[in-house]
Amino acid sequence: MKLGVIPLCDKSVTTDPAWVRRFVQMLEQQGVESVWMPEHVVMAEDYEPLYDYSDNGRAPVLPTTQMPDPLHWLSFAAAWTDTLRLGTGVLIGPQHSAAVLAKRLATLDALSGGRLEAGIGIGWQKEEYAAVGVPYQHRGKRLDELLDAMRTLWRDDPATYQGEFIQFERVFCDTKPARAGGVPLLIGGSSAAAARRAGLRGDGFFPYVISPDDLAARLDTLRCAAREAGRILPEDFPITIWPWSYDNNGTFDLELVQAYRDLGVSRVIVASFEAGGSEIADIRRFIGDYQDRILARLG
Repeated sequence: MKLGVIPLCDKSVTTDPAWVRRFVQMLEQQGVESVWMPEHVVMAEDYEPLYDYSDNGRAPVLPTTQMPDPLHWLSFAAAWTDTLRLGTGVLIGPQHSAAVLAKRLATLDALSGGRLEAGIGIGWQKEEYAAVGVPYQHRGKRLDELLDAMRTLWRDDPATYQGEFIQFERVFCDTKPARAGGVPLLIGGSSAAAARRAGLRGDGFFPYVISPDDLAARLDTLRCAAREAGRILPEDFPITIWPWSYDNNGTFDLELVQAYRDLGVSRVIVASFEAGGSEIADIRRFIGDYQDRILARLG
């Protein structure tokens, strides 16, 4: 089981270059596989409560929360590390231009030696869509086209794509990802639609706030969608889970993590705030405890 870590997203440290350098180097020294930065371009003060993962539709965002641009932050992290994989958890895909995002992802992947994995989903905040000038409607279709268009830009020279929302004709994306297959695109979201999208277009699946039982159902949906499309998924199709997001008391619940593992989960995520402090030493101890008490006992 691979281990990924979400950084502290707090104004006290998240854009402090000295803290970030020490943090990502500690992760690498500690044997952590990957670091994952979330994305919200803006958060509205009085947003419509459409957040799917809470009873009241409100997201767990505090006045001190800070979410910098994930690709810029990960680029800084890449410069201070050698093996740590770099993940977005997750990009809100439809808010991005396909051509611009393809170029940015390819650049970071190339400069990091192929260490990037792009978690990508549709988001939920209408006000954020309005702020970036993208319609909220049809965002699922927009994401499907974005995924296909970026792969076309990475694969073809010149590249042509004609969709409902994205079109380009015989253009060159002159920076390519380090890997021939492009940057792995992990589909984020816990809905049946997200699972279908992962089966049809994803290089992995990254659901959020999901029980083992619900994950089993979503994986059935994912595999069924792949079969119906004639797509053969690899046996090691990566599935990433953050146990705390489902059960705030479940981080050190070995049976819970085993249940995810038995369903085929290949990466488990922990968040730095679970350490209870912002000191690098505190986060290192927390990660070490998790490696000893959970990962080492999975067998």
